[in-house]
Amino acid sequence: MALPSAYSLLDPFPWYQQMRHASPVVRDPSTGLWMVFSYEDVQRTLSDWKRFSSQQGRPRGEQAQSPLSSSMISTDPPRHRQIRTLVEQAFTPRQVRALAPRIEVLVDELLGAAEKHGQMDFIQEFAYPLPVIVIAEILGIPATDRDAFKRWSDAVVTGDPHGSREMAAYFSTLIEQRRHDLGEDLISGLITAQVEGEHLDAQELVGFCMLLLVAGNETTTNLLANTVLSWQDAPAAYDAVVQDPALLPTTIEESLRYRSPVQSMYRFTTEDVELSGQRIPANSPVLAWIGSANRDEAQFAQAQTFDPARTPNRHLAFGNGVHFCLGAPLARLEATLALTAVLERLPNLRVAPNAVLTPIQSQIVSGVKALPVTFGP
Repeated sequence: MALPSAYSLLDPFPWYQQMRHASPVVRDPSTGLWMVFSYEDVQRTLSDWKRFSSQQGRPRGEQAQSPLSSSMISTDPPRHRQIRTLVEQAFTPRQVRALAPRIEVLVDELLGAAEKHGQMDFIQEFAYPLPVIVIAEILGIPATDRDAFKRWSDAVVTGDPHGSREMAAYFSTLIEQRRHDLGEDLISGLITAQVEGEHLDAQELVGFCMLLLVAGNETTTNLLANTVLSWQDAPAAYDAVVQDPALLPTTIEESLRYRSPVQSMYRFTTEDVELSGQRIPANSPVLAWIGSANRDEAQFAQAQTFDPARTPNRHLAFGNGVHFCLGAPLARLEATLALTAVLERLPNLRVAPNAVLTPIQSQIVSGVKALPVTFGP
């Protein structure tokens, strides 16, 4: 989709605001894609799965064979409910909470390697390796194979089919190995989990592993880095949470709202639908701009201000309805433990002077490729 020059990957928010006021629901004539910008309309698009399908608009041809097209993110009820129920058996809140001690050890190791230098690449040395190691250990993936994760994850979010095929082949082989040698890892749990006598099939297993790797890695990495960028936008908010760490939970929720790691999601209409007075025909592709909804002045007072004490904060960063992000508790846990340690061990944290920020080339996820920071007494 060709976006207007007013749209910037680093700062799309002025364009969002312009569109919410001028054209909250609009069709791109070059692609036929309908774009939705207001909180109310985005929330409905994400939650009303009967009219806005995640499955109906799946790609055809070669891309339709991608395991991601069979994952939870690309299915509707009732199959979505069956898959999610199976996955939840091996990914319970109790199991997520049990990861806390291991996450704390990893945070300590990563910060310990960097804190004595007074500067670091916050993403490459901390925000990226932390969730990747956590997810790799959850899935039971050998440490020697983690180096390929970043390349594969980048390939998925930027639309490179070669990297997606490589990742699918890797997980297919790993799953087949697990079938003959079950362990205590999540892949083994997913192989044995069943609901109403049904297991996940091979394509669905691969799809979930790919989804967990990409979504868990990108969401948490960008949540951590985008929080630092939000503090750079609002130094008073950073000072406030340093002085009162009890503000960290609401700070994390505000970061999710203010710089959402996921900026947009696709849906496909199953019938004629009306949003904000615009009729969207059946069988139309729809792009719901989550990043715009989370800055909607009709929903959030002083929406363009980063407020670490904002409450309530009904952001849509993790989606809404049946597709609400299964990994949200893990992302919140990792962010809480990681940022608690960052505030304690990296005093006076700042984005490095003259740092050149390069955005991830994606309109779906939002973040930067590197984030040089300085810190110290």
